[in-house]
Amino acid sequence: MSSALLRALRFMRAYRLTAAAAVFAVLAASAADLVSPQILRAIIDRGIAGGETALIWRGALGLIGVAVLGGLASFLQGFLSAKASHGAAFDMRNAIFDKLQRLSFSYHDRASTGQLITRVTSDVDLVREFVGGGLVQAVSAVLLLIGAVVLLFSMNAVLALVAFSVVPGTLLVLFLFVRRLGPMFRLSQKRLGALNAVLQENIAGARVVRAFAREDFEIARYRAADEALLEQGLSVRRTVANAFPLLFAVGTFGVGVVTVAGAVQIINGTLTVGELVAFTSYLFLLLSPLYIIGFGAQSIARASASAERLFEVLDAPVDVEEKPGATALGQTRGQVEFRDVHLRYPGDTRETLAGVAFSVEPDTIVAVVGATGSGKTSVVNLIPRFYDVSEGAVLVDGYDVRDLTISSLRARIGVVMQDSVLFSGSVRDNIAYGRPDASDEEVQAAAGAAQAHEFILALPDGYDTRVGERGIKLSGGQRQRIAIARALLIDPRILIMDDSTSSVDAETEAALRENLGTLMEGRTTFVVAQRLSTVRRADLIVVLDEGRVVDLGTHDELLATSCVYAEIAASQLAGGEEIEVPGACSIEDGES
Repeated sequence: MSSALLRALRFMRAYRLTAAAAVFAVLAASAADLVSPQILRAIIDRGIAGGETALIWRGALGLIGVAVLGGLASFLQGFLSAKASHGAAFDMRNAIFDKLQRLSFSYHDRASTGQLITRVTSDVDLVREFVGGGLVQAVSAVLLLIGAVVLLFSMNAVLALVAFSVVPGTLLVLFLFVRRLGPMFRLSQKRLGALNAVLQENIAGARVVRAFAREDFEIARYRAADEALLEQGLSVRRTVANAFPLLFAVGTFGVGVVTVAGAVQIINGTLTVGELVAFTSYLFLLLSPLYIIGFGAQSIARASASAERLFEVLDAPVDVEEKPGATALGQTRGQVEFRDVHLRYPGDTRETLAGVAFSVEPDTIVAVVGATGSGKTSVVNLIPRFYDVSEGAVLVDGYDVRDLTISSLRARIGVVMQDSVLFSGSVRDNIAYGRPDASDEEVQAAAGAAQAHEFILALPDGYDTRVGERGIKLSGGQRQRIAIARALLIDPRILIMDDSTSSVDAETEAALRENLGTLMEGRTTFVVAQRLSTVRRADLIVVLDEGRVVDLGTHDELLATSCVYAEIAASQLAGGEEIEVPGACSIEDGES
């Protein structure tokens, strides 16, 4: 049993009384199995051979009673172990989900959604099946094994030694079997995760698949992942199919040898028929635990592989951790400073940001511009501490964000991401996500400021309209406006808008700018934008190039002095309009 599986058993602590009751039920069932051969021995030697008819009837009733008690004990064992294992699985799922909520953005950047879903569902269930079935069977097997060994030696030491001659061969088969299964089951779960990843991507991107007529390609991609899983499953089945005939052959050989040796003793008068029958029954009880372990070996191997995958998540380091004694951020003025900030994402050898330094006073609109891949989103992601800097510091109101509690920092910051993620539920639920206790009037005011109120009222159920999974029932522009309303409702002192108007039409964007101009008063607003109309009104424009700040200033100042900004304005922001550039710049050549 792997160390990961032993760790998984710790989730049974909260259900130890139920588990203990299941073990007592196993003891009772095992006792019933061990008593039956002795009753059968008495029936044969004294009842049948000795002519004691009454003993035959009493023995038969005793066998029936033992069978009933054993069946009841087995039922209780199954029910109680299932109750404990489902409780443990409940706690495992919650523990993994809790950890996923605390893991940093960098972890989710690297992790596959399909693999994570497989771990929370399939892997947990496989561990649960072992805890609820395999573990109890293993306990039962050990108890039967011990009882059978004791009774075999107490009845006939010579025959017991003969019987034990087959045990080493059985154990060797089991050892080789289990050693091969572990890696095979780990690969099976990995391939199941890959299959789930293809499925999840295809469902999420169904419209893209249809738009590009790639249905056949996706069918082939899914089939390939499914065939890989099938091939691995058949490989496991072949291994099991090869092992068990050999295991049974070894056991049958042992029974045959014992029967021959027992027959010789009966002829010599040193053993009765009833004793041989009882001895053979105990021999089967000796072999049965080994068979149970053999059948359970695949459960142990599968559960061990799944437990290792579960603890890969539970043991994953949290890159952004709250330091002990962190300060809770109170009322915020909105001052933000970047001090020689360097950022290297985990697993990346190159720096995304290198020496970024600028300061922003409260009630300032800051536009962050640059070519694709210049680090714009990385800059704004450091303010709410979605990532930690590699060097330098990001300060809010003079506090290093690493010295603040994460919840108090993010409670003062509203974020509108480029990818507007909505959750299944109503429009109101999504707007009020950050403030579930907000009144209807506050929700509607935020929606109005985001130019969303009118289209929401036109929906079938208004603010109670269900948006569907990921907001699929709404257009991209509608989702973005709801996301903006969601950020505005928490009344943040710092507002981050990462290209948050890219999916709305020009008329809606103009109305948004007019209303947001009022709503931005008293806030420090960071805008990552591609449209010149959004950038022009910023109090400060930060120009990035390959992770470095190359220029700072207003729109007019930068057009007069910055070749990089002029080039960006001409190529990305202007949309074809005439741009005056510094005389030393050559926009056509892209040189400065």
